[in-house]
Amino acid sequence: VPIPREHLERGTGSGFIISTDGLLLTNAHVVEGTTQVKVTLKNGQTYQGKVLGVDNMTDVALVKIEAENLPTVTFGKAETLTPGEWAIAIGNPLGLDNTVTVGIISALGRTSSEVGVPDKRVRFIQTDAAINPGNSGGPLLNAKGEVIGINTAIRADAQGLGFAIPIETAQKVAGQLSSKGKAEHPYIGIQMVTLTPELRQQLNETKELNFNIDQNEGVIVLRVVENSPAQKAGMQPGDIIETVAGNPVKTAADVQQGVETSAIGGNLEIEINRRGKQQTLTVQPGVFPSKSSE
Repeated sequence: VPIPREHLERGTGSGFIISTDGLLLTNAHVVEGTTQVKVTLKNGQTYQGKVLGVDNMTDVALVKIEAENLPTVTFGKAETLTPGEWAIAIGNPLGLDNTVTVGIISALGRTSSEVGVPDKRVRFIQTDAAINPGNSGGPLLNAKGEVIGINTAIRADAQGLGFAIPIETAQKVAGQLSSKGKAEHPYIGIQMVTLTPELRQQLNETKELNFNIDQNEGVIVLRVVENSPAQKAGMQPGDIIETVAGNPVKTAADVQQGVETSAIGGNLEIEINRRGKQQTLTVQPGVFPSKSSE
């Protein structure tokens, strides 16, 4: 029986060296399900790599090889990018070593829902530099040759468009993977949606909530998880979230971003509108439950 193509390509990908003593960044889905990987450098030298940690929520993984005096990448900043700037992707797409593709930054801050991977917690960089399976985990560079993101071939059907994880997100996660072996994401425990006139009508007609919604926009809480930080703070289904940590929010992605940048165990102030009355709740974000503990 021929081996399905996806099995042949799984576990092949790209990465880049971030420390002279052998720390490498790549995508979580490149090293999924293994603790050991074979790392081949540009000069042809191969090493046995150890997977130090994987974070599926951002698709970032940290690998260590035993080596010294390695050449490392230079970091740039994704947060100061502007659409239209040059973008250069390097990797091994489809098994073709050291391929360089060039394009521009097409858009910034693409939410995981927009990209079609709602389980991720990343605001992706969008580029038209070609990113294919095998490019995954490789660096996205700016015109100065600085790394601004990790390429991820997360959407197989995205022809002409590639997505990359901003380098600031990757660095933050890599730091946690290095020190703890895992990354922890803040969690408050709500299911929420961004209101539209159509959705408002639908929710009112289906009587999903036990009262009528009287506004067409905002972020409405549909469900509060039992024993979650949100429930302990008094949040209820039907609450409309107006600000998170003092910042106005218009979409569910804005709320998620506000929670993601909050401190686990800290006090996160969330202003809500409950049937016309405004109040402030103080939520203490917990650690996002792992699949094994849900």
